[in-house]
Amino acid sequence: MSIAQQIAKIQLELTPYASKLIVVTKTRSIDELLSVHTCGTLDFGENRVQEMVEKQAQLPQDIRWHQIGHLQTNKVKYIAPFVHLIHSVDSWSLLAEINKQAAKNNRVIPCLLQMYIAQEDTKFGLDKQEAIDILQNPALTQLENIQIVGLMGMASFTSDTDQIRQEFKLLKGLFEHFKSQQTGVGSGRVAWNEISMGMSGDYLLAAQEGSTMVRVGSAIFGPRA
Repeated sequence: MSIAQQIAKIQLELTPYASKLIVVTKTRSIDELLSVHTCGTLDFGENRVQEMVEKQAQLPQDIRWHQIGHLQTNKVKYIAPFVHLIHSVDSWSLLAEINKQAAKNNRVIPCLLQMYIAQEDTKFGLDKQEAIDILQNPALTQLENIQIVGLMGMASFTSDTDQIRQEFKLLKGLFEHFKSQQTGVGSGRVAWNEISMGMSGDYLLAAQEGSTMVRVGSAIFGPRA
């Protein structure tokens, strides 16, 4: 199948669940990305800041860039002028730096708190109490150039679909708990709208469990070289 056919197939699969497709463009060529753009798909996800910055300069300006990989505070300034959504906020210090750099660019940058849901030591993310500490920090009201709009999580790298489903249920449960409790909403900096979970191997499972956006690369482009 062509890139266009793969995108159309995945979008059709996602239609009953109203999950948005984020096309993961890590290591992919400019020509491949232009093929995605030609399909009318505008949400591109990158893991590495340098790669995102280089591609953003060469591609149409209507693309919505999603930072989906681990983000270091010293790299925020490079993407602050244009990034559409940062999925991977895993500390108060990172959130504060995003606010600082967004203010310099006269922007409000939407962010997701990355939750640790996998049974792997290699994944980043917050536990429930760490997220609450951020959401209930009195200083959150002063971060006028960010908005926390939901949660992101990465399931374990395993073929055990029952385990993956349980991890997605865990993230959805945390989201619903925070939303029902209106956690952080009083700060004016929080709105519970998005759950980012699911990748090429499990995006349909994630959509079934309530993901509002899935991050898919190899299922569109094929395996990386």
